[in-house]
Amino acid sequence: MPETKIVRRGDSAYEAIRSEMVWNELKPQRFPEMIVRAESEQDVQEAVRLARSNGLRIAVRAGGHSWIGSPVRDGGMLIDLSGLRQCVVDPEARTAAVQPGVTGSSLAAQLAPYGLAFPAGHCGSVAMSGYLLSGGLGWNSGAWGPGCASVRAIEAITADGRGVRCSEHENPDLFWAARGAGPGFFAVVTRFHLRLWELPAAILETAYTFPLAELGAVAAWATEAADRLPPNVEASFLLGTADPSDSAAPYRPKVIKVTATAFAASEDEAFRSMEPIRTCPLADRALSRKVDEPASYESLYTASETLWPEGRRCAVDTLWSDDSFETLLRRLAPLVAEAPSEQSLVLAPFWPASRDRGLSRDMAFSVLGDSYVAPFAIWSDPEDDALNIRWLRDVMGAAEPLGTGHYVGEADLTADPSRAERSYTPEDWRRLQALRERYDPEGVFHTYLAP
Repeated sequence: MPETKIVRRGDSAYEAIRSEMVWNELKPQRFPEMIVRAESEQDVQEAVRLARSNGLRIAVRAGGHSWIGSPVRDGGMLIDLSGLRQCVVDPEARTAAVQPGVTGSSLAAQLAPYGLAFPAGHCGSVAMSGYLLSGGLGWNSGAWGPGCASVRAIEAITADGRGVRCSEHENPDLFWAARGAGPGFFAVVTRFHLRLWELPAAILETAYTFPLAELGAVAAWATEAADRLPPNVEASFLLGTADPSDSAAPYRPKVIKVTATAFAASEDEAFRSMEPIRTCPLADRALSRKVDEPASYESLYTASETLWPEGRRCAVDTLWSDDSFETLLRRLAPLVAEAPSEQSLVLAPFWPASRDRGLSRDMAFSVLGDSYVAPFAIWSDPEDDALNIRWLRDVMGAAEPLGTGHYVGEADLTADPSRAERSYTPEDWRRLQALRERYDPEGVFHTYLAP
């Protein structure tokens, strides 16, 4: 492999490149011995062989959106796939072959001229690799399912340096693991073959923002209304700080926000889909509201960037539960009210991976509860790191007694050694470990990050 593609610890460019490997400004204090910046699929194969010959364990990154910087490990080799960004669309077959560095917003832009779409991540700069390997909770997942449900095949380099194709009919065990194993996957995916969906002709948004003190009534109303929404409407709660437009007070209050987004084939269908949430009996208590406002993928990505802006320090965790949102959010509201950073929030989407549990069959990813919450600590000052991480751990401590598991793609695996295992059913966890032994008996690939 040419030395121009390799950066070694101690090189003058090493620290700047190591820092680039994580989108989060909260950089992990872990140091790979070698970073390989792949420019082709052949480079990936050569990198795996180089690591084996030098006794180096391998970690892999594409977009760097792992909140905990999971790919950045002490020692070993980090393979950077961000330069692999080819996307080949077959509009007649409604399929696409994408390399791991293709981002969600880039994929959306390349599919739109063909009238096609894919359930990519809510943040446009998230790359396909880590997103799909972890399961992929993205746009319109109520109708389309998690992103990995629309993966029809992968091409990968295994621990012995071989290139393989995996699908339901070729290497099906490795294909099963690739759809959900996340940062513990024991191969390098170099190409995803995707099923595509019809581009929604109309997107509408409705949102109500209430004082946090109204949580009980708001949660009861929104939960009942959401139960009547069709699958093509994505709905969620957000607990956080009011937008500047919501309050004229010098100190912005804490709020609970209910948002619904309809993805439909026509404006009329979108309008009808939003009927259960259009009329809110609590509307006179709202700080702000918007009803049936037209939106686009571009505007949705812009909105997500305001929640998770670049240049911030972030710590995140996740929890599945079988308890109601009202029960979960009542536990979390006092902690949200006392968050040390006004940027921090708790997101609680309804059915983030679809109400149809059948869409996540035959894959490592699975829905582990009826409710889902994801607290985000977001701040700017490095001196506040410990304070904000402690807040996140306190939030999770309040909710975890009600938990049934975690989502491995955004779980804080540094919080507890059991986090990775609790992201799967016991049967699936055992199967993952058995497959790792089979496909990577020498431990060439790093397994899940742990405290």
